[in-house]
Amino acid sequence: MKLLSTKQANFEPEFARLMNRAVTAPEIRDAVAEIISSVRAMGDDALLDYTIRFDRHDLGKASAMRVTADEIKKSVAAIPEKMREALALAAKRIEAFHRLQLPRDIETTDELGAITGLRWGPLDAVGLYVPGGKAAYPSSVLMNAIPARVAGVRRVVMTVPTPDGVLNALVLAAAAQAGVSEIYCIGGAQAIAAMAYGTPTIRPVDRIVGPGNAYVAEAKRQVFGKVGIDSIAGPSEVLILADEDNDPMHIALDLLAQAEHDEDAQSILITTSGALAGSVDSAVNAALTSLPRAEIARTSWVRHGAIILVQNWDEGEILANRIAAEHVQLMVADPYRLFPKIRHAGAIFLGKNTPEAIGDYIAGPNHVLPTSGTARFASGLSVYDFLKRTTYVSLPQSALEALGPAAVTLAEAEGLTAHASSIAVRLKRG
Repeated sequence: MKLLSTKQANFEPEFARLMNRAVTAPEIRDAVAEIISSVRAMGDDALLDYTIRFDRHDLGKASAMRVTADEIKKSVAAIPEKMREALALAAKRIEAFHRLQLPRDIETTDELGAITGLRWGPLDAVGLYVPGGKAAYPSSVLMNAIPARVAGVRRVVMTVPTPDGVLNALVLAAAAQAGVSEIYCIGGAQAIAAMAYGTPTIRPVDRIVGPGNAYVAEAKRQVFGKVGIDSIAGPSEVLILADEDNDPMHIALDLLAQAEHDEDAQSILITTSGALAGSVDSAVNAALTSLPRAEIARTSWVRHGAIILVQNWDEGEILANRIAAEHVQLMVADPYRLFPKIRHAGAIFLGKNTPEAIGDYIAGPNHVLPTSGTARFASGLSVYDFLKRTTYVSLPQSALEALGPAAVTLAEAEGLTAHASSIAVRLKRG
């Protein structure tokens, strides 16, 4: 754990080192490029080969890549009723929140009689990548699939790796809850390539969403342009701003909730209290003695975690906006006073009773969020990611007569004479 203070003479270089997250290694870029090239050239055969190589799962034939309706049904039946109820509650809340996001079409007629408008429409097909490595994430299925369904996407494709041939029942149950039935048991960069370019078995999609490891993130980067993507997801992050009136163990567990994702996750506490800083550090060490994923969390905390002492919340606000974290918790006496000042964050959790983990599962807003400082310019997944805007114009002759001459003048100034002529030929004055 790094303990930094804004009073330190070397604070800025130390803070810069903390924020200097690793970029994609060249060997990952090259390996992903080779995988994508192989899938484009060999199609299903490449997918079968990579599934044996990386997941130790011999599917035998291409048709076996698709999870059957019976397998999905058995998975739903296999999970405890309590889990089915939890998935249903989460799905209900996620759907309700995302339905509020549905935009309205726009149409207006101006004083010239010109009609201008904007209409929204869903994508035809989207691909959902679900991780299956260090942990299974049924919550990610709900968070990615439900907004697509709310937007009206007709075809939602899901890929999920099955290490050693094991299908995760919770993931399949979540897919069933979200209305996803086209599921393929492949993962990694090869799954991204298949959804982007298509194979004889898997038809291509228009946009790919969902988190994954460094290879999946790099694959999404490389197929962008052929398809749309949600973002290039980096390791998970949490930034907590907390005053002295907090239980140190609550903060410690909130920090470790992110750290246990993987060794590259980042957890940072900003506080005005030196006493709280010491207590939280001790609480983190105590909690690490009992967490099942303690080794992952400990590595993340040691490598990337930090506690930053600030002299006041004005300093805290400035640092928070510089960090632009995926998740920000405001555990201060009056979180709503600080809330408007936090301009850059994927999602904000206000108050001591609102741990970030509640947003991962059940609150309603999406948990697919910008990472690695990209909250400065990016937003979390929403219904808008599955919609397109199309504008339209309709002019009566009178409106064309009023607007056309100015358009001709501009076209001629740009040297585009065909543009000018296509308008002028329609004008009564020639």
